[in-house]
Amino acid sequence: MVVGDRRPYVAALITLDMDGINHWRQMNGKHPVPAELLAGDAELQAIIQRAVDEANKLVSRPESIRRFEVLPRDFTEADGHLTPSMKLRRETVMQEFAREIEALYER
Repeated sequence: MVVGDRRPYVAALITLDMDGINHWRQMNGKHPVPAELLAGDAELQAIIQRAVDEANKLVSRPESIRRFEVLPRDFTEADGHLTPSMKLRRETVMQEFAREIEALYER
C-alpha cells in the first residue's frame, strides 16, 4: 500500500506472498521460514528494493517510492484489512500500521 498524503514523499507498506517467497527460497536452496523472520532479511530487502527501483522508472520523481517497510504479515479480510471483494481498507491499515508508517518518515 502506498502512503504519502500530506507527507514530504511517497512511501509504501509491502506485504509478502509467502507461497511465492517460499518457492523462491526453495529454488535458491533455502528452507521456507515464517514471514516474521523474512521481514528483516537483507537479501529479500535488496530484491524488493530492485523491484521498487524498476517501478519508480515508470513514474515521475515526486511519484516515486522513496522508502518502504516489509510487513511481517499479509493484508487479509479476516483482520479487517480487505473487504469481501478484496478491496483495501486504507483507513484500517493506516490505523493498524501507524507506527510503521511514522517510522518511514523519521530521519
